[in-house]
Amino acid sequence: MNLRTLRYFVAIVDAGSLSAAAAAISIAQPALSRQLRELERDMGQPLLIRGARGVRLTAAGLTLYESAQRMLAEAARLRRQMTQRPASAATTVTIGISPTLAAVLVPGLFEQSRRGLDGIHIKVREAFTPSLLEWVERGMVDLAVVTNPAPGGSLALQPLLGEPFALIANVALGLGPVIPATQLHRIPLLMTSLHRDIVDRQLMPLGMDLTLEAEIDSVDAIRELVCRGRWATIMPISVFKDLVAAGRVTGSEITGVQLNRMLVLARRIERDSPAAYDAVQELLHAEFARLDRANVFGISNLGAASAGRQDSMRIGG
Repeated sequence: MNLRTLRYFVAIVDAGSLSAAAAAISIAQPALSRQLRELERDMGQPLLIRGARGVRLTAAGLTLYESAQRMLAEAARLRRQMTQRPASAATTVTIGISPTLAAVLVPGLFEQSRRGLDGIHIKVREAFTPSLLEWVERGMVDLAVVTNPAPGGSLALQPLLGEPFALIANVALGLGPVIPATQLHRIPLLMTSLHRDIVDRQLMPLGMDLTLEAEIDSVDAIRELVCRGRWATIMPISVFKDLVAAGRVTGSEITGVQLNRMLVLARRIERDSPAAYDAVQELLHAEFARLDRANVFGISNLGAASAGRQDSMRIGG
């Protein structure tokens, strides 16, 4: 067992499946499976339960996962401590973040950086994933949190967490807390091009087509239109949790298919990367962990919030 093996194990748990983890960290799935088997052999017991919908932690796996996170964080801290950084001037680290994450992630990240990053200034730029990946490659941003990047290429990709998509609708549609995927084609949708591509790929095995009213690459515009009219959207749940809680829209869990996005940290592969990058990367991991503990990215309790205001779903009679 070594740090790399532990990183692979944490990546599998965070991604929710071997295939998603392999794609996120750019490693062949058979090689990743072999690393997992060797780790379980070292531990003398199963760490994960494999199923059709992904993997689940065993009790031993949960213990190792929590310990591995602490060990990896400590290793990152030691690397940062051993890398000297000139103290004469502040270092600016530019982070690229998508519009679906900015409002959720940036406030806490900024507050934590003010308290814990001495001599490092954080700058944030907002764009969708294709632009963010290009910006990282060109050096226009130092780190970026991107959605479902293609494996390979010139960037180091590290999975952060998986987030489910939910059906978010105007209350006038009267949808309940759960909707089968087979009913999605009956609902008029507004979607960003990126989320439409992700959902289309994940619905492909079902042979389904969505009813797309408009493709709008503006998250704020979609939020406003869903609140105003008889439309819905399929989007990561964190984008709409505030509006669901306020009763302005309903949130429905989609069953019968696994619709989600993988949030991945992208950075250039550099032999001697600045220590400030590692410090900000560690801060990003800590902030995502805090938000995850607060269920910001979870779909649990979403249906309860919607069900309190809506009758059971009834579409098309």
